[in-house]
Amino acid sequence: MQFKKLAFLLLFLGFSSTAMAQMEIGIQFSPTIAGTRFIAEDRHGFEKSSNTLRVGVGVIGDYFFSNNYAFSSGLMYRSKGSKIKYNFTSESPDGTPTTIQAEDDLTVQYLEIPVTLKLFTNEVAPDVVLYFQVGGSLGTKVSGQVNNQKVINGEKTAKRFNVFETSAILGTGAEMQLGQSTKLFGGVTYLRGLSNIDNFYSDRLGDKNIALKNNGVSIDVGIKF
Repeated sequence: MQFKKLAFLLLFLGFSSTAMAQMEIGIQFSPTIAGTRFIAEDRHGFEKSSNTLRVGVGVIGDYFFSNNYAFSSGLMYRSKGSKIKYNFTSESPDGTPTTIQAEDDLTVQYLEIPVTLKLFTNEVAPDVVLYFQVGGSLGTKVSGQVNNQKVINGEKTAKRFNVFETSAILGTGAEMQLGQSTKLFGGVTYLRGLSNIDNFYSDRLGDKNIALKNNGVSIDVGIKF
């Protein structure tokens, strides 16, 4: 019995050390040019007023199941949203309908779990490889603001945003080996929101077919060890 326990322990330790040898943990910083796209009829006049610089930061992990392929995940904090314009109808004091153009600055913070596949090339220069990344992410809302306000008319603005968001991820970049277990990396990632983030405009404009989705392009820099 003692021999079996010892053999099991050695097997477990061997598996753990192999798994750790295949795992690379890192810290990533991702400033993002964030935007918003719309699914809405032209009569509502939705348009992006401007892109907005947002921030992203988190921990990533690459698990290599072969020399050139890795499953990549982690935990990222990302800020998303941009300035948008839209039209709504209001009644003047004499009861005449009037079309008004409004502008909102939307800011939503998410905690995201990316689920992606990374393909690494062989060395393209001494200690340098390229990578290509594809997959998706699931985010959960942390907080939200509208026009830099957390409360409007006595109600928290964060409540208007949906709790969960799904996104597609497509990226590329390069890694440089600095030492036996340290790597620097940098790249570009396109983030395309797949789910509606806000039901406020559907309710206000009386059109259930309106949807707002996040878009963004991030510059990713970080270190793995």
